Amino acid sequence: MTSTKPLTTNDKPEKKKKPTVPLPSAMDKAQAVLAVWTERCKPVDVCEQFHINWMTFNQWQRRAMEGMLQALESRVNLAKGQALSPRLQALLQRQQRTSQLTKLSSRLEQIQQNKIANPTADPAKPA
Repeated sequence: MTSTKPLTTNDKPEKKKKPTVPLPSAMDKAQAVLAVWTERCKPVDVCEQFHINWMTFNQWQRRAMEGMLQALESRVNLAKGQALSPRLQALLQRQQRTSQLTKLSSRLEQIQQNKIANPTADPAKPA
């Protein structure tokens, strides 16, 4: 004998599942980022098309930029990027600033560790 329990106010009905949207491939992501960078469409349109939020699309852009920089680092002088759109130039500048801050932070940490290891040595005075 099975008993069915009546639905009370404390019981929650099952939530309806959202229809699953297929995950975009790497090619889809690259085409979406390039479409925005070449100003063929707006970021809002891409977000709506792929059902993603702005932060996700921004991550795609950053990863695309990092991939390009890594692939082209030794062959291209990034300082001479006049052929790039203003949007790409801004992304490159942000990447360069982050890189410079990382280098400065690691240098400062190295100096502080040297001071802790050698408290009597003063780096300002020559030996």
